[in-house]
Amino acid sequence: MINRELIRIKTVQLLYSYLLVENPFSLESQPSSPTKEKRFAYSLYLDLLFLLTRVARKVDVRNGAPLADTRFIRNVEADDRIKSLKQKYAETAFPFAGAEAELAQKIKESTLYRNFVRAEERSGQEDNIWKEIFNLIVIPDPTVNAEIAARENYTLKGVDRMRNMVDTTFTNFFASADNVGDAVKVLRFSMDKTRELYFRLLALPIAITEMRRREIENAQFKLLKTADDVNQSTRFIDNEFVKFLLSDPDVKEGIEKFHIDWIAEDESLVRALLKVVMQCQAYKEYMEFPVTDFKNDCELWRDLYRYIIFLDPAFLEAMEDKSVFWNDDLDVIGTFIVKSVKKLANRGDDEKERHEYVLPMFKDEEDAEFGAKLFSEVIRRKDYYRELILSNIDSTQWEIERLAFMDSVILMVALAEIINFPKIPLTVSFNEYIEIAKYYSTPRSGVFINGLLGKIVGSLQSAGVIHKTF
Repeated sequence: MINRELIRIKTVQLLYSYLLVENPFSLESQPSSPTKEKRFAYSLYLDLLFLLTRVARKVDVRNGAPLADTRFIRNVEADDRIKSLKQKYAETAFPFAGAEAELAQKIKESTLYRNFVRAEERSGQEDNIWKEIFNLIVIPDPTVNAEIAARENYTLKGVDRMRNMVDTTFTNFFASADNVGDAVKVLRFSMDKTRELYFRLLALPIAITEMRRREIENAQFKLLKTADDVNQSTRFIDNEFVKFLLSDPDVKEGIEKFHIDWIAEDESLVRALLKVVMQCQAYKEYMEFPVTDFKNDCELWRDLYRYIIFLDPAFLEAMEDKSVFWNDDLDVIGTFIVKSVKKLANRGDDEKERHEYVLPMFKDEEDAEFGAKLFSEVIRRKDYYRELILSNIDSTQWEIERLAFMDSVILMVALAEIINFPKIPLTVSFNEYIEIAKYYSTPRSGVFINGLLGKIVGSLQSAGVIHKTF
């Protein structure tokens, strides 16, 4: 039901919002008016962060997710001050080099590390493990403490100042906008809302039919009945497709799970939809048929979905008001609903096949994880993807400053998919993101992204980064 087309759209939309308000993580700045104590504390602060990066690379993780690839270490290593220390200590001895092997071994033997290795989803653990390693393993280490005490201008107050800077660094890290865990939760919540929309659309014929049943019953209690009141046809409320929806256990389960009750929530909308339905040509022709069958009943609702409900301004406005996530979902999920009704109509009297009507949320487990993996990969290497984009733009043809932010996001997601999902054909990735660009960005974006993406992919193929071809 939630296919990769919709997952890509949701990933691009969330990344656009996420990166637009990006609050990047950074290390503490050198203190102003530095005293000897402040210089000692700041130098020790940087050296200990550098120590964490070196120790991280000595810890071997057999499942392919080394501690060095955690978000905190990647952010620390990207800082220019840490890069300078790396150059410095390539030429001179690193003061804490003697503690590295011992610290790496302690980490390997720790419960922290074992939990990290066992965890299937590490976004939350990545945020916490290095703070705990620093406080529980690094700082109490005798070799580390001996080296700290031997440093020039050593004072206990200076050590406390260093500890405060490290604490602030972790606090800033947790608050930084590249905290993937919370963003992935939003993505998954968006998927759940799409599932709710699917069941809401399935429940709508039930609500409209129930509204018509109430009208017919109420007409029987009028004091002054007309001939129409007495002789009203029940064909519409006896529709076999609606009875099927009422009897299907999967439909019932979905409606109950999401607490869907159209009439209780918005009776005026259901009444208005019923009025529009009863005035349309498809309804009038259906009511005039000599006889109907299950296929006719399905085809009526297929036409009502396509030509009445999904085009009704009041319905579209109501759906937009109910959830911000449904603006773009409706076209995709509506298409699934219409196709499913058509398929159901062709199943005839086979009860077993009828009750396979409700689509699963995802085709398979791979699709279920696709969005989170794609989103996380963009965040993990966003600087790399940005550099690929900027270095391949022809400045004689396009002003870099005028690069639409949405175009940049679409390109980053496309590159993340092309590089990290080798089973997805290049043609599929190109076509999907070009279409997204046409719909969500500028009129020229489709052509621009096609050209730039082709240039970047060509260079990556030449460099052996990707091996798939068109």
